Amino acid sequence: MSEAQKHVWEGAIPLQIHLHESEVTTLPPPPPALVLAPRLGYLPLLISLLKPQFSSTLPPGVDTIWFEYKGLPLKWYIPTGVLFDLLCVEPERPWNLTVHFRGYPSNILLPCEGEDSVKWSFINSLKEAAYIINGNSKNVMNMSQTDQVIWKLIDGWHRSLSLELLKMNIWKMLVQS
Repeated sequence: MSEAQKHVWEGAIPLQIHLHESEVTTLPPPPPALVLAPRLGYLPLLISLLKPQFSSTLPPGVDTIWFEYKGLPLKWYIPTGVLFDLLCVEPERPWNLTVHFRGYPSNILLPCEGEDSVKWSFINSLKEAAYIINGNSKNVMNMSQTDQVIWKLIDGWHRSLSLELLKMNIWKMLVQS
């Protein structure tokens, strides 16, 4: 494995996540959350880490979590590493993001209805990749629920499951004809 591939597969990005000032209802405001996010992961999968940190300071209302960077709402269906590479011309460490639990910009972002939305977006991206590599996506289309271990590993990467197994399964599925 090349150094670049290793960087992508095993890489993580340190995040410093602040609650947006308009959603802080206590003094002093809560400290930012410090998270090591996998490059292959997705920001909405961090909800379970962030919600406990900020829930006591939120105004009343329904949670509709979304993230922004320097005022730009971040597309939840793009992996964290890709967002970082696209938006940080001069990489900052930690990457300072703002989380919102209210005021979802539905005119700008597609709705994210939780982990299932992230899962199906990932599976659709996998279909596209398989089509580009093989000229068809039948390997992905024929996956049974039990074959969807790949998603469980992506989601589990947030919970420290085996990255090596994830690499082998994705590659095997994409190159099989």
